[in-house]
Amino acid sequence: MPLIAAGDYRPDVSDYLATASRNVLNVIPRGDGYGPFPSFSAYTSALPAACRGGFFALKSDGSVVTFAATSTKLYRLNNTDYTWVDVSKGAGTYSALSNSAQWQFAQFGDLVFATQANTVLQVYNLSSSSAFADCAGSPPQAAYIAVVGRFLVLFGLLSNPYRIQWSGLNATTTWTSGVNSSDFQDFPDGGVVRGGAGGEFGVVFQDQAIRRMSYVAGAPYIFQIDRITKDKGLYAPYSIISAGEKIFFYAGQGFHKIEPGGVPEPIGREKIDRTFGADLDKGNLQLFIGAADPRTTRIYWAYKSAAGAIGTAYDKVLGYDFLLERFFPVSMSGEYLLGMSQSGITLEALDSISSSIDAMSLSLDAYATAVQPELAQFSSSHVLGFFRGESLEATVESAEQGTDENRLSIRGFRPVTDATTLYGALSYRDTPSAASIAGAEVLINSRTGRCDMMRDARYSRFKVRIPAATTWTFLAGVVPDVGAGSTL
Repeated sequence: MPLIAAGDYRPDVSDYLATASRNVLNVIPRGDGYGPFPSFSAYTSALPAACRGGFFALKSDGSVVTFAATSTKLYRLNNTDYTWVDVSKGAGTYSALSNSAQWQFAQFGDLVFATQANTVLQVYNLSSSSAFADCAGSPPQAAYIAVVGRFLVLFGLLSNPYRIQWSGLNATTTWTSGVNSSDFQDFPDGGVVRGGAGGEFGVVFQDQAIRRMSYVAGAPYIFQIDRITKDKGLYAPYSIISAGEKIFFYAGQGFHKIEPGGVPEPIGREKIDRTFGADLDKGNLQLFIGAADPRTTRIYWAYKSAAGAIGTAYDKVLGYDFLLERFFPVSMSGEYLLGMSQSGITLEALDSISSSIDAMSLSLDAYATAVQPELAQFSSSHVLGFFRGESLEATVESAEQGTDENRLSIRGFRPVTDATTLYGALSYRDTPSAASIAGAEVLINSRTGRCDMMRDARYSRFKVRIPAATTWTFLAGVVPDVGAGSTL
């Protein structure tokens, strides 16, 4: 019998007809199947309240400075004992965030900016500041921020939601229109501005339009702004992900990507859009947060499902490998998802992490002076950490196999994996209109490498479950043991 590949969506018409997409949970897609998804490992102490934004900045010497926000406070991570230091302006509190918003950050040289619509733009100098301060030049209060070329750009202005405004050229304290290329742009159509993405070119996201910003040196209009979509805009403000030169986001029509110089292309059509749209809690879009894993070709969207508990945490994560073009769900809850670079640690500071080297959840090799960013999150306990723990419980289910013409006699299957402990099961039905019946799980036979079971049916799915903390590296699929069934 042929291999039913865990990473292959094409039907094998000689023996089986794949009539539905397979289900996966807590696995990472690979070219040869799937690999394990690691669990969360705590890295810092807890914030005093729920995280409402996070960011890391690199100083000129390459060291890492980590920032986090609660609704009314800004914090910096102490790189010695991994506690959070209040760096709010004057050690005071800011006007509370809207329940539907998050803080956003951006780095411009040695300066880190933090913004939310209910307070003045905040700035922190990595070389000299001990706390954030109001940005000079009277910038407008804004919900979103990005660096486009050598300009700091503000989106979602409190005073005018149809406008974007940018600083002077290399001058983040210049906000007077006409001075040093600082200016603003009002949009007559497309709805309110919902967010933006930076880079060499900027992208402005509105309710029903998306526009590209291109700096034109010496031109009186500073930026050439072209509309690249009509009747398609941003649905979830914090779903924007910049991954290398690509931009990903969630529109009212589903998940999309923008290649450099291109227009939005759907990536979830007939794959995930309808299922995701039905599962998303549309009343808590502030918890629909996108983040890239810079070490891989995978990006992630955390979100609160319609069935999730009311609160400040998301309860699901959806991953997407943009090289393999595959989505995959992860069972994970938390407050804020982000790409994060870990700061270093001295030998003298080891006691602040663990009283025993053997008990440390992260190896000492992980504590470099400055490392490449990786996927991280603030947990539901307000703790920042990385995904470096033991593997989560993994589930992979094949597409449904079978035809209307013949019944199948199923004797079991052999999983193609290096996992030594796993459970196999099958679900079955006799007609396409019938509900699928789930069979009992069986432990893999360690001697034969098979999951043995007996069932006669027209349609079946094969399911593999690998328990949490099991050591394994790949699951390529299953080799079924199937013969001709009864003629009934």
